[in-house]
Amino acid sequence: MTTKKITLATVKSFIKKNNGQLFINVKSEFDGMVDGCVSKFDGFVKAEQETKMIDATLGIKDAWFVRDSNDYFKPYETENLKGIEVMNSCSHFILAIVK
Repeated sequence: MTTKKITLATVKSFIKKNNGQLFINVKSEFDGMVDGCVSKFDGFVKAEQETKMIDATLGIKDAWFVRDSNDYFKPYETENLKGIEVMNSCSHFILAIVK
């Protein structure tokens, strides 16, 4: 079985299609004090809309996309959640919806 490659367009469509139903789990984020990413263990929380830096956040608070083919995507699925895992030089997070 082959899976379709996930692109930034796929992520944008997923966000638009599931607006208001998204959950985010930030695994790590950039911290200027250490000049690198630091781990977070907050678990999934309801995603909030972001009104600043829409190009970098795609309108999701705590999401961060670096673009220029430097974001890496893979499918995410558990018993209860389905979504997309995003990794880049500034963060690592999962956007998901309840199945």
